[in-house]
Amino acid sequence: MRTVALTALAPLAWGSTYAVTTELLPADRPLLTATLRALPAGLVLLAVTRRLPSGSWWWRSAVLGTLNIGVFFALLFVAAYRLPGGVAAVLGAIQPLLAAGLAVPLLGERFGRRALLAGTVGVFGVALVVLRATARLDAIGVLAGLVGAGAMAAGTVLTKRWGRPEGVGPLALTGWQLTAGGLLLLPVAALVEGAPPALSGTNLLGYGYLAVANTALAYWVWFRGIGRLPATSVAFLGLLSPVSAAVIGWAALGQSLNAVQLLGMALALGSTLLGQRSAGRPVTTVVATSGSTPTSPTAATSTASAPATPAAATTLAAPTAPATATSVPAPALALAAIREGEARGADLPQGGGPVEPVGQAAR
Repeated sequence: MRTVALTALAPLAWGSTYAVTTELLPADRPLLTATLRALPAGLVLLAVTRRLPSGSWWWRSAVLGTLNIGVFFALLFVAAYRLPGGVAAVLGAIQPLLAAGLAVPLLGERFGRRALLAGTVGVFGVALVVLRATARLDAIGVLAGLVGAGAMAAGTVLTKRWGRPEGVGPLALTGWQLTAGGLLLLPVAALVEGAPPALSGTNLLGYGYLAVANTALAYWVWFRGIGRLPATSVAFLGLLSPVSAAVIGWAALGQSLNAVQLLGMALALGSTLLGQRSAGRPVTTVVATSGSTPTSPTAATSTASAPATPAAATTLAAPTAPATATSVPAPALALAAIREGEARGADLPQGGGPVEPVGQAAR
């Protein structure tokens, strides 16, 4: 439950994106905003962790960075500029359903009636929170919203499936993806929008917040949660983002909240909790030492290294197998503590093998 609560901080932070964009950033620069949100944060994390991808993780990082950052950020802002915020939020709310569907063939997770019910109720709840009678539709905006939600769902599931290379923590993985996505966005933003305008101190403050709190830290927490929880469970937490946006709009921008919106919030929160139950319990894993053998495929296990290196595989060790449990340090506030945790690769799963059918045994 602590992992779920910590992971939920990411979508709660993302809910502030709309208020920061409208109040602190220059208008009509969606691609510039997406680039400055991703690339500086990624470069800072690369400098902090001092780890670069190797082997297959060069192209895997590029794929994940494209889906989770490059494509998603760009289409998110396209939808936000071409659609009312409420319509864009409702389109984004279908992400849990898409992720749950992709998790069936890629992760072996079940897509049961409870998950379908939770996803449907979640979309309806978000619609009550954010939709207005005057909402208009734009074909390009709707398409951008749907494709963006699909890209994020695919990126979430693939992040879970591929895990992380041995000895690499979630902070380094976050840096790889943000850098890859930012490098993809940079030439597109320059080609489409031209040179950036002169930025005021307020603009720089907004971009700084988006890059650090809203992106670097939030995505670190998000990818950490993907490594520990079923992909469907993490995806349902995304429903908290439009709820957070509505609360921030009420508290900081003087927007109103009526009874219908409060009902929608209750439905969205309820569907988020139901989504956690439908995904099953998170799996406890142990890093096996040399001489231990993987458990049978029917057990809920996490394979954490490539098949060619079974000695480093992650599995639920039998009572007689010598194994060492992975240590999970609390999120460090000091930079030195973060570096130390990253150097030890203190987290799970390690490696690039396929991931277990999460949550089946717990249903």
